[in-house]
Amino acid sequence: MALLVPAVAMAASGGDAGERIGLGPARPALPFAAPARQLRHAIRTGVHRIRVARHRRELRRQQAQEARFATLPGGVSLATLDAIGACESGGDPTAVSADGAYRGKYQFDYGTWESVGGTGDPAAAPEAEQDYRAALLYAEAGSSPWPICG
Repeated sequence: MALLVPAVAMAASGGDAGERIGLGPARPALPFAAPARQLRHAIRTGVHRIRVARHRRELRRQQAQEARFATLPGGVSLATLDAIGACESGGDPTAVSADGAYRGKYQFDYGTWESVGGTGDPAAAPEAEQDYRAALLYAEAGSSPWPICG
């Protein structure tokens, strides 16, 4: 506020006071709207850049995860697995049976999931990993783990 007072004083006196002390013509005080607008724009731009960076990082993580499980073992086709997944869970990788015993796109129980190298909750695993683990199971046991849908 201290900077505004001399500018207001000089503007009120017609600018002569500033010229008399060698400051040149007085300038009106800067409006606060422009700096506030610029600040809001900078904040929005910064937030946008953070969101874009997070999105790109998540895409790279997903692509790396998909590449890791891209090659299906045992010669089973993705079409076969998709048919089993569609029958078991409607193709939903987050599906959980009514009693909670069977989880994920292929309705793994925890024991079967762990037997093919899975850890944690099958329904929380990325779809590409579920496809990979189902392909491992199919390579070991054929369609018998899915008696209705296999």
